[in-house]
Amino acid sequence: MAFSSAEVEYLTANQQVIAATAHTLELSKSSTMADMTVLRAQFGEFSRAVAELISARRAGVRTHKFPGDSASFLPSERSENEASDSEAEIFTWLVDTDSIQQATPEPVACFRAQELQSMGVSTVHDITCSVGFEGAALRRAGIGYFGSDIDRIRLSMARHNVPTGHFFQADALTQTTNAEVILADPARRAGGRRITSPADLLPPLPDLVSTHVDKALMVKCAPGLDFSDWDGGITVTSLDGGVKEACLYSPQLKKTRRAVLLASTSKGDSEPAPYVLEEYSGDREDLPAAGEISEFLIDPDGAIVRAGLVKDYAAREGLWQIDDRIAYLTGPRIPTGRSGFRFIEEVPIKKLKSALAALDCGRVEILVRGLDTDPDLLRKKLKLRGTKEYAVIITRIGTRGVALICSAREWA
Repeated sequence: MAFSSAEVEYLTANQQVIAATAHTLELSKSSTMADMTVLRAQFGEFSRAVAELISARRAGVRTHKFPGDSASFLPSERSENEASDSEAEIFTWLVDTDSIQQATPEPVACFRAQELQSMGVSTVHDITCSVGFEGAALRRAGIGYFGSDIDRIRLSMARHNVPTGHFFQADALTQTTNAEVILADPARRAGGRRITSPADLLPPLPDLVSTHVDKALMVKCAPGLDFSDWDGGITVTSLDGGVKEACLYSPQLKKTRRAVLLASTSKGDSEPAPYVLEEYSGDREDLPAAGEISEFLIDPDGAIVRAGLVKDYAAREGLWQIDDRIAYLTGPRIPTGRSGFRFIEEVPIKKLKSALAALDCGRVEILVRGLDTDPDLLRKKLKLRGTKEYAVIITRIGTRGVALICSAREWA
């Protein structure tokens, strides 16, 4: 739930006592009554807002939303005196559940800021700034930051979170700055449902482009949208194997389509930073055709799939698809640093249960692509009783729905 102006003022003025209380609360479903009793006694009419703030901060830690290497702890796991400098910074952020859900993970925002810095960009205007997560990353990269939003409560939180930024209230579909780059993050849901068309984003992508037509523009979007008509660059980013966003670049900034794979760990330096595992772009011409299944099967990172770079990735790694319409790859080896499955046999899906029983299978990882199959329901139907672990890929090759039985996942 959103905060009121009075709640934001109270939370700002009581940071230390809130941080100290946070370590004493479990904030689980089973502890709700006990936790709220403590909060009401301590914070009175502001107990709901305090509970919202603490819960949102914990959710942000779990999903790598905060500045610094915050993934290594949860507020409930350490005493107040054990908090590091990066943890102390997190305990000052004003966030609510909605702003945490909408925020870009910190390693992704940090990568974007570092890239803009390398491009020589000195000022960015975030026209949907919310509570300032992008601003924090940009300021740490030494980039001048302007943030605007139509929500004045969010703006007051952003001013607290990013004190070196410049904030003002404005509609995203107005021209209000001379910054070099415009950054936007339109709402991706409406009426509780995910938006599937760029024209239905809030504000719509065509309106953003027409409003800022003379500016270098970056628009963060859900990775599943259809961007086939976009004439600029597209970067699809994953973090620890999970696809987080697509970012559209106007032609003034980039024109290539690429996939960026990040990890949330730091490099061990004094300043934690995202680590770029791989970067792929669609610039190859020697793209391989689909062929027979080889020794290994590989499921490419989701960013590679969503960016439409499966064939480019395959060409780079000496692999090929098992079907031109399916993203599963095969080849004589697993790419270095990635995981895959040693292929055993192909069976009709109807014979999968008996085939696994013959292999003494008791545990199975199930992957599905190209067919409407629920892995959890399938696992229940298999009624596994064995002692060994395997993996099964349910997919389509040509017109056949098949089950590809493999050894358990292994890493190269």
